[in-house]
Amino acid sequence: MSNLSFNEVIKRRRSIYSLNHNVALSKKEINELVNFAMKHSPSAFHSQTSRAIILYDHHHLQLWDIVEDTLRSIVPPENFASTISKLDSFRKGIGTILFFENDDVIKSFEKSYPSYAENFSGWAEQSTGIAQFAVWCSLTHENMGASLQHYNPIIDSKVKEEWNIPTYWILKAQMPFGGVESRPNEKDFIPDELRIKVFIN
Repeated sequence: MSNLSFNEVIKRRRSIYSLNHNVALSKKEINELVNFAMKHSPSAFHSQTSRAIILYDHHHLQLWDIVEDTLRSIVPPENFASTISKLDSFRKGIGTILFFENDDVIKSFEKSYPSYAENFSGWAEQSTGIAQFAVWCSLTHENMGASLQHYNPIIDSKVKEEWNIPTYWILKAQMPFGGVESRPNEKDFIPDELRIKVFIN
């Protein structure tokens, strides 16, 4: 386990596109890590709307084959080489996490709390974002790399068919992960005073 502090984990969490299979954790340990992060991520009214599917081995590769086949009919041929290169970088990882929101649960809370009904879809977006960040930071803490991809909704129907996913699970993001082959360059930040204002009595 990494000795990184919480702040260091947040800082080190980056979009890692260059992945490999060199990870210290077993698949069972990774599953437990993802489950823990998802379980303890907050949600509005403790609605627990977030869901995840972890794909390994041929399932992981099949996902990116679906993405490739789908994009082939959309991306111009002259630009497809760079698309393949990007997808191949994801394939080199150990797995992919699919993040969903359970629309049935969202709708049930809308009915139970009509005064807040128009807010629940927005709160669900916040919930999935928090869950994704928690999982991402957990992977970072264990010296793994990941990135967040959004090929939904163009792949939704094929993904649901391939893995028999309920229609009311709404795909939100895909997170390929694995060992870190290389880290990205440093990034620039806007001045702190543009990001946060503090008022003290």
